[in-house]
Amino acid sequence: MEKGGYIVNNMAEYLFHEGTNYHSHKFLGSFLEEGVCTFRVWAPNAKKVFVTGDFCSWNPYVYEMKLFNDKGIYEITVPDVKQFDSYKYIIVTESGQELWKADPYAVHAETRPKTASKVYKLPEYKWKDDKWMNKRHVPYHEPMNIYEVHLGSWRHKESGGKFSYRELADELVNYVKEMNYTHIELLPVTEYPYDKSWGYQVTGYFSPTSRYGTPEDFMYFVDKCHQNNIGVILDWVPGHFTKDAHGLYEFDGTPCYEYSDSRKMEHEGWGTRVFDYGRNEVRAFLTSSAISWIEDYHIDGLRVDAVSSMIFLNYCRDEEKSARNIHGGFENLEAIDFLRNLNLYVKENYPGVIMIAEESTSYPKVTAAVEHGGLGFDFKWNMGWMNDSLDYLEVDPFFRKGSHDKFTFSMCYAFSENYILPISHDEVVHGKKSLLDKAPVAYEDKFANFKAFLGYMFAHPGKKLTFMGVDIAQFIEWDEERQLDWFLLLYPKHNFSHRYVKELNKYYKSTPALWQNDSDWNGFRWHVVDDNINNIFAFSRIDNSGKEVLVVSNFSGQILKGYEIGVDTWGSYKISLNSDAKKYDGTALQNRTLKTINKKKNDFQYTLRVNIPPYATMYIEKK
Repeated sequence: MEKGGYIVNNMAEYLFHEGTNYHSHKFLGSFLEEGVCTFRVWAPNAKKVFVTGDFCSWNPYVYEMKLFNDKGIYEITVPDVKQFDSYKYIIVTESGQELWKADPYAVHAETRPKTASKVYKLPEYKWKDDKWMNKRHVPYHEPMNIYEVHLGSWRHKESGGKFSYRELADELVNYVKEMNYTHIELLPVTEYPYDKSWGYQVTGYFSPTSRYGTPEDFMYFVDKCHQNNIGVILDWVPGHFTKDAHGLYEFDGTPCYEYSDSRKMEHEGWGTRVFDYGRNEVRAFLTSSAISWIEDYHIDGLRVDAVSSMIFLNYCRDEEKSARNIHGGFENLEAIDFLRNLNLYVKENYPGVIMIAEESTSYPKVTAAVEHGGLGFDFKWNMGWMNDSLDYLEVDPFFRKGSHDKFTFSMCYAFSENYILPISHDEVVHGKKSLLDKAPVAYEDKFANFKAFLGYMFAHPGKKLTFMGVDIAQFIEWDEERQLDWFLLLYPKHNFSHRYVKELNKYYKSTPALWQNDSDWNGFRWHVVDDNINNIFAFSRIDNSGKEVLVVSNFSGQILKGYEIGVDTWGSYKISLNSDAKKYDGTALQNRTLKTINKKKNDFQYTLRVNIPPYATMYIEKK
């Protein structure tokens, strides 16, 4: 090894064990240069380590790795290795057991059910997204409308096969652009063995799944998104990992990446192991994973999965079986520190990258800056809004008057964090029904109710996320083994709904009142908050210039003629978007003249009389 390389590697090694090497993937893993490959792996409690693979016909004992240091890093340089050669490490434990392990730092892997890593040197990809990267910023005061996608079940080829990353770069990107979404969020594409885990039980934290192609193919996909002004958010899972034998599970025969404390070690409900956030090498591993996606693949944001499971030691555990922190509480101080450091590092070094927390509790300051005592995320999924809204939707309209607060309560905390409103994959599976089918109303009314809900959602403060299938009013639950029911677009009611979603997205993107003040009371005002008898909600969204959009939602099956709503501005009004419009298969209830009358209403100076259709949301603007 050259002197300069020795110094570099020794510094990388030192920082790795300090927990501050956030590019440890450039030190650990496989490194191919002109047919010679250097392998490095961390296995602190191993007795011996071998590397084997295609390059030695899988003879297990040809290449014994040597200790790089006294902290468990092993190294070897092997000749006659080719790009795409499969390999594994053989970890010999203190008891003499042999564990055949994939490389934790591999950037490519065999396609399941095979489990080996592949030697792969990332290409010097010629990105064409400079324009996008130079203008990229966190959209606190911009529109953000996310299309959540599971790549394997979005759409299939006519032959039944699945699209590759490169094929999706045309098929999916063109569709998302046409439908006026701003971002794609991918269910995890980090390599995983089991299809039905949807990617949430990860074995390859640095590897885009080979199901759809190579790492270079994935780069091409992201590049194509950016060239079409579409951001890419990756679902990232640092909260737990699968117990598959070839993965991180007891990597050297002992708890290595996971906690050794049985009270912290396992998520019993998920059957997975929990990362040891107090171990420096694990912190370096996880942070490096995040950074590799940002740097190598130009990912625009990470949605951090299951944050609640990370920050609470008693998450899904009986308290008597839970560990406690040094203060006697259940907060996992190590995990909290890890998340803060990660978010700080990203914000300082990759401005414009979006960090999103899937956090389901009332833990405070998730999106507050670290220096202000927060976790440092940019956005948090609003799980409270999601649960309450869907609960309301599932109530028979006749009884919704008793659940009115399910829609109004969210405004008590809507500005406490920077929120994203999610109707995600989790809400359309396992007996929860599709969004279209949730309401217990007649078949014909399901579509009107569905469109009314989306209209309400897109006007509510917070950025937007909807799972694929909402766009076509999918009737049955999502199934990861099937493509979406695209044939539904042959039927008028679904086609009308599809058009509505497309035009709702367009209106949202072009209307600053709906996103400019998502985290500020100045951008919101109630007009009708307490009419539970009629299932009516009316509020306005306001942009920085003072321009308002009056939003009126009717979640009953009755027509309300001449319904009075207080407003502050005298004059004529127009309906800018109406879920009940004829072009969306609505009743087309007429509002020929919308003019104020000189009558005070609640706290407003004037009154607007509106004919409100059943199961409808209307956006009304001053002419």
